[in-house]
Formats: sequence, structure tokens, C-alpha cells
Amino acid sequence: MRAVFDAATTAAVPPIPVIGPVGVVAVRQWVAAVILGSVGRPRLRRFTAAQWRPVLCLALVFAGMNLSLYMAIERIGLGLAVTLEFLGPLTIALAGSRRRVDVAAAVAAAVAVGVLMRPTPATDYVGIGLALLAAVCWACYILLNRAVGRRLPGVEGSAAAAMVSAILYLPVGVWVLWYHRPTLAALGCAVMAGVLSSAVPFLADLLALRRVPAYFFGVFMSVNPVFAALVGLAVLGERLDALAWLAIVVIVTANTAAVSTTARRAK
Repeated sequence: MRAVFDAATTAAVPPIPVIGPVGVVAVRQWVAAVILGSVGRPRLRRFTAAQWRPVLCLALVFAGMNLSLYMAIERIGLGLAVTLEFLGPLTIALAGSRRRVDVAAAVAAAVAVGVLMRPTPATDYVGIGLALLAAVCWACYILLNRAVGRRLPGVEGSAAAAMVSAILYLPVGVWVLWYHRPTLAALGCAVMAGVLSSAVPFLADLLALRRVPAYFFGVFMSVNPVFAALVGLAVLGERLDALAWLAIVVIVTANTAAVSTTARRAK
């Protein structure tokens, strides 16, 4: 499901210079709200206070995760931004497991991510900080999605969160698009990203997080940086040095070890 996210994120990168990260994210949130609202049809008036709390938190996290990620991509590129964002599910993996193999795999992946963050003359620390903020949001997103799934039936909670997030972006989004008039191509890419990297993964994540432990989901999603690096190389021409690719190999190995041992234990 996150492979779809990476491909769609790439589709949203070209409009960034035209309408900026805020404009891209605003269009994404509006498209996701329309789709998820039509599918979920949340009965908002029937929500209790206990149901609204995780929904509102998820809406804030969803909006913050997307905005911080796109702002990071604008500064440090797709591969590095998504790799750093991966620290969110990695933290869930490390906190949720007590087995030595899982802990070792998570630590190895964390060291590899540290290598990718090593200081260089061209290091953009603001971009790194934004990517780390996206990581915090992704970790919260995993936990809140499970809470929403437990308290609300179907996809009502997801739809409500998407709608609230879209409302939050309405004033600033309209202002940005008014002063940075989008081209038809830029708007089309942003809409495509809204469908493929917001609505579809949001529903898929919700269904997955209701059926698998949060730590397993986090470890399994650690393959995401590999997809991002490959997509960035193939589509955007973003090149990584040999040490960075070695770090990615370590991440893949750690992810494979953790997932395979979890699967054997389940059997």
C-alpha cells in the first residue's frame, strides 16, 4: 500500500514549484475528503466526545504529516525525506516488540538511517527537521488509526478525519492557490496525488491496522525508504552515494529479518 504512496508522491513533486507544498497538500486533503466522505458517509452528529477525540487528533496528524513531508521533499529530495519519515514506524516497531531479533533489526535500521543523516557541507538541517516531524506524525498516525478503528464502524472515522483536515486547509489553501495560480498540469498532478497517496492508502492503512499489531505494521513499512529511493532515482533523477545505498541495503535486510521471524512465530 505504501508503494502506491511513493509513486503518487512522485506525481505530486512537479507541482511543488508552481503552487508550493501548502497548495499541493491542500488539494490532496480536499480530494481525499471528497472521496472518503462519499465512501464512509460519517454520521457526525452521532459521534460522542470519546469518538471525536481520536478523530480530531488524527485529522491534525494527517494534515501535519503531509505538509511536513512535502516541505522536506522540496528541500532534501524524495528519497532522504521518506527515509527519515520512516523513523516513525521504526519507533513503533522498537517500542512494541520485546524479542531480540526484532530489537536488533530495528536498531540496525536506525543506524542505517543515521548514516543517511550524516553531516555534509550541503546538509539542509531545516529539511531534515521537517522530515523528522513527519516521522513523529507517522508514528502517531499508526496509533491513532487503530484507536479510530476501534471506536467507529467502517470508515466513518477516517472519513471524518479527512473532512476535518480538509476544512483546516481551506483558508490557507484558497489563499495560496489565488496568489499562485496553478497550471492545469500542476493541478492534475496534485489531484492524482490526493487520490493515490491520500484516499487509497488511508483506507488501506485503516483496514490493515485493524488486523495486525501496530509494531508489525511499523516494521513491515520500513521497506518504504527503498521504494522512495528507487522512485526518486528512476523518475526524479535523485542520486545517492555508495554509503547511502549501503545504508538502504541494511534497512532492507533488517526489515526482512524482522518480518520473516514474525511470520514464522505466527505460523
